[in-house]
This record gives sequence, C-alpha cells and structure tokens, in this order.
Amino acid sequence: MAISLSVVLLLAIILVVLIRGGSIKAGPAIVAILFGFFLASTGMAPSINRFLDSLAATINSISF
Repeated sequence: MAISLSVVLLLAIILVVLIRGGSIKAGPAIVAILFGFFLASTGMAPSINRFLDSLAATINSISF
C-alpha cells in the first residue's frame, strides 16, 4: 500500500511539473489520467501491480 501511494504521489508531481513546464497540455494530461484510471479496472491491473512490486523490490535490494 505504501509503495502504490508513493508511486501515485510521484506520478502526480511529475504530471504537475510537465503541465506547468509546458511539456504537456491539460487535454493530454486528462487523457493520461483517464487512461490510468480505466487501466486499473482491467484484468491487467494485477500484472502491473506485480511488475511494480518486483521493480520496487529490485531497487530496494541494490546496495551502494
């Protein structure tokens, strides 16, 4: 839960920066948000969650 919340927060911050920087306009941003919302309700959502969890675990296991 903590990982998914932080990913959502990170993506929201990136989206705001892109909109304010002029890299992406409000229309495409809304489309991207709606795409993510509807993608989360498809059958692919568990696979995406597993992928992100494994990616987070891999990043967490890296020692510097």
